[in-house]
Amino acid sequence: MLKEHKSSGTLKIIPLGGLEQIGMNMTAFEYADSIVVVDCGLAFPDDDMLGIDLVIPDTTYLKENLDKVKGFVITHGHEDHIGALPYVLRDINVPIYATKLTIGLIENKLEEHGLLETTRRKTVKFGQSISLGCFRIEFIKTNHSIQDAAALALYSPAGIVVHTGDFKVDYTPVFGDAIDLQRFAEIGKKGVLALMCDSTNAERPGYTMSEKTVGKTFDSIFSEHRKERLIIATFASNVDRVQQIINAAHRFGRKVVVEGRSMVNAIATATELGYLDIPENTLVNIDRMKDYPDEKMVLVTTGSQGESMAALSRMAADIHKKVTIKRGDLIVFSSHPIPGNEKAVSNVINSLSEKGADVIFQDVHVSGHACQEEIKLIYSLVRPQYAIPVHGEYRHLKAHANIAMELGIPQENIFILKSGNVLELNGEGAEVTGQVETGDILVDGLGVGDVGNIVLRDRQRLSEDGIIIVVMTLERGSNQMLSGPDIVSRGFVYVRESEDLMDGARLAAEEAYESCMAAGITDWGRIKTAIKDALGSYVWKNTQRRPMLLPIIMEA
Repeated sequence: MLKEHKSSGTLKIIPLGGLEQIGMNMTAFEYADSIVVVDCGLAFPDDDMLGIDLVIPDTTYLKENLDKVKGFVITHGHEDHIGALPYVLRDINVPIYATKLTIGLIENKLEEHGLLETTRRKTVKFGQSISLGCFRIEFIKTNHSIQDAAALALYSPAGIVVHTGDFKVDYTPVFGDAIDLQRFAEIGKKGVLALMCDSTNAERPGYTMSEKTVGKTFDSIFSEHRKERLIIATFASNVDRVQQIINAAHRFGRKVVVEGRSMVNAIATATELGYLDIPENTLVNIDRMKDYPDEKMVLVTTGSQGESMAALSRMAADIHKKVTIKRGDLIVFSSHPIPGNEKAVSNVINSLSEKGADVIFQDVHVSGHACQEEIKLIYSLVRPQYAIPVHGEYRHLKAHANIAMELGIPQENIFILKSGNVLELNGEGAEVTGQVETGDILVDGLGVGDVGNIVLRDRQRLSEDGIIIVVMTLERGSNQMLSGPDIVSRGFVYVRESEDLMDGARLAAEEAYESCMAAGITDWGRIKTAIKDALGSYVWKNTQRRPMLLPIIMEA
């Protein structure tokens, strides 16, 4: 039970997204008159979100408490941690704090959305602290599948909270230093109130392999396939992976072409900031690819998740303007499908194989997330009073909670939260005391939040059964029919082969109109309803389908 501590109030931890799913990470930390927001990510739409481009968290709580919000503190530069910033900053324009590469990737996004001039941002070094209201936040070096990933120690009057961000323990990283385990241990000695730790691989025993092991696999692939053109698909943000591909290409005397807008942008930013070392004359423009024989080429591309508009998917579908898949090409998928993307990836692999390409998709990837033994290591160093598993679906959070229990943390001190839960805690106790408004805000083109459940339901119906439009013209005053009813249908039946059905539909609409006239009904709303009901019954009886019905009455 939560007791108010004499010397300090309570700290509120409010996840606004990122639980129950992979993606849309965002957590508010609130103490007295200060709110600090950790991460601001997006999620990609589910299959039933027809036409939706991306999903971002509902920030109503932050808008309602705008005067308290001191800034966004970002752990690393993946889309599920920075992707919502351009949309959220329009309403909550507060400073952004992050490490060098993360700021570089954020600035690309801000420039694209015309927000670079109006957004304050500060680059923070590892070991450095920033003060935001009641909070002091320290950035701690970790390893992940993107460089410059940070864990955060949030110092508040109620106690210290350590947030690992996405992490793994890599003693031999491709670039930079290994995770700063010493600092985790030093903070642990001060006494940590709560640990919020990455749960993505909490179901997997053992340790995550070092990123360097992928480099050895690439060497083998390059060595065994000296005559084929190589096309390697990976995440645009995995700069270390790209570095290892470039290293292998240079060793084996191949030129490298980079394709896919997000990949080109990420590599340009990483190179500019000194996170990629590209030997001279290794990179060539895609237009110069034809100047080199196949055995001298490596194409590094986006599309490892089967995204429909990504470069590799366009190559597989024969709609890429500059690359045509040839018999004998070797395609390497250097990633695992994100849950939900398996079918899309499988379709791309099948299309590539049909074109005569060889596809490798095993053993060319290592995860960027900690497995069970690494999670245990962080707990042993930090020794928190409370455990709050984060980043994952429910099954991952549950597996993480079991690890925390094995390590001796009492069950009542482990909190598997849901998005919107308000967890209040201090040294005396912790409990979920309320709920704030959360949910999915859907982004469709330029529209943010203007498509909701009703619109999605309409799209679902249109996609399943189509639409029938009934158009009729009535005389002003007398309601006599001057023309119609005309029937127009889309996505319902092929009209030329269903003339009897359409004639019957027209007759059903006409009879419904005449019944209204006979009953003295002049209200257009009631006439439309009668036509919809009659037409709906007729169509269901004859087709067992329920298309969307749209009566339109014009006046003359």
